[in-house]
Amino acid sequence: MNIVHHVEDLRGARRAWQVEGCTVALVPTMGNLHEGHLSLVRHARTLVDRVVVSIFVNPLQFDRAEDLAAYPRTLAEDCRRLAGEAADLVFAPSESELYPDGREQVTRVTVPVLSDLLEGAHRPGHFAGVATVVCKLFNLVQPDVAVFGEKDFQQLLLIRRMVGDLDMPVRIEGVATVRETDGLAMSSRNAYLEAGERALAPAIHQTLSELAARLKAGERDYSALEREAEKVLEKRGLRSDYVAVRRRQDLLLPRPGDARLVILAAAWLGRARLIDNLCLDLPSSMG
Repeated sequence: MNIVHHVEDLRGARRAWQVEGCTVALVPTMGNLHEGHLSLVRHARTLVDRVVVSIFVNPLQFDRAEDLAAYPRTLAEDCRRLAGEAADLVFAPSESELYPDGREQVTRVTVPVLSDLLEGAHRPGHFAGVATVVCKLFNLVQPDVAVFGEKDFQQLLLIRRMVGDLDMPVRIEGVATVRETDGLAMSSRNAYLEAGERALAPAIHQTLSELAARLKAGERDYSALEREAEKVLEKRGLRSDYVAVRRRQDLLLPRPGDARLVILAAAWLGRARLIDNLCLDLPSSMG
């Protein structure tokens, strides 16, 4: 496995693969890899000849300086795990490599509407940071396919919108959320949980599952169901940011007849902010 830190070296490797006629997949990450990330790499491995994993803690997508400073950086261990998954190249640039003129002056990519809903409302500027760095990575790696996890559902939708709007020649693949045995979605931020908090954390998935069951049973007062679910999260020891029932294709409010929905939630547990989602298809007779 090749580990490169500079754009010039990445482009050199990419040119060699192009000469060989290889197809390429990109798995963008911020490192501190867990089984969820590795599932993305395995999926990418089935699709193409060469797999690139980027590891970059992108400052543009952090809305709190203390969160950026505290984010775990575990490059050596990450590379060890990626070698075990037969990744071909790890691109681990410094901030100055990707933003040579400083993060404040970099051109930003903004996806309207989607960037301002839910996560975007709670984390101003976050999705402009995500779209900008992913756009840069697509330009550098020139992948045929890019693989993202469905745990960050809004992010996945946003990247798909950006790719479509800007006519980028890359296919976006979503991979199902990988969960712990108790239902907690795997996340790098789970490491922030203390033992007592970790025991409470599965409540977010449990609450979403209960809400999904009520929707499948025919309840349709979305606002009331959301408020009740937020209260349930609070009773179970989490501090809710939101629980939202939305249309799966655009995260707008469901209308009568909409059957393809997603329930999304974000909640605080100690210093960890957890997000999760659950997709569901309503019975057509009740849609």
